[in-house]
Amino acid sequence: MRKYDIIRDISLSLVLLTRLPLPALPKPWFQHQAQAVWAFPVAGLAVTLPACTVAMLALWVGLPASIAAGLLITVQIVLTGAMHEDGLADTADGFWGGFSPERRLEIMKDSQIGTYGVLALLLSIGLRWLALTTVLSTVGIWTPLALALLSRAAMPILMVTLSNARTSGLSQSVGRPSSAPAFLGLFIALLISVPIIGLAITPVLIAMGLATLAIAMIARAKIGGQTGDVLGAGQNITELVGLLVMLAI
Repeated sequence: MRKYDIIRDISLSLVLLTRLPLPALPKPWFQHQAQAVWAFPVAGLAVTLPACTVAMLALWVGLPASIAAGLLITVQIVLTGAMHEDGLADTADGFWGGFSPERRLEIMKDSQIGTYGVLALLLSIGLRWLALTTVLSTVGIWTPLALALLSRAAMPILMVTLSNARTSGLSQSVGRPSSAPAFLGLFIALLISVPIIGLAITPVLIAMGLATLAIAMIARAKIGGQTGDVLGAGQNITELVGLLVMLAI
């Protein structure tokens, strides 16, 4: 990986997608944020490995799977600063609360949460909680780890597929990556996920890919591109889709 600075890119991905305590990074590194998107799945590993470990300990001491699932979600949210949930809520409010691309973007930028955002969060977290309860007790404790990686690999794909919908914001500051780092991130996510979920990777990948395509089509129709909120919503939705497919098969 001579083309990529591994330490720099992983550090940038952790700064962008987590709230882990990290030392201040050199300012010149931030000029390479678009190149660093291949490491987004590593950020998923960093927040979900501790979450799965907490869930495993909860099950080990005799707590029910529902509590272990709740703890897993809690740790993920704490370590990401709820940025993906915030993106989902803002996207739901903007896409269905406005009647023009300009108004939708304005609503998405508003820090207040509306009815659509509240409903999106309730449905997303509720379904994740229910699905994880069953997954932890039947499929495997490390399954959420694979889905965390794959869902974060979907974010660079959206960045490659869609242009930035606004001239400011987190996604615009990162820049639009080329396809090479985006697909490298997907390859890394697959490399780690296949040993965890085995042959289930095929239907999971198909379903998450279709969900990513649907998000891209809706975002293009609603606001003409993507924003950081859309990327966060994409991560949240594709992870949930992966969980539901794991239950179905």
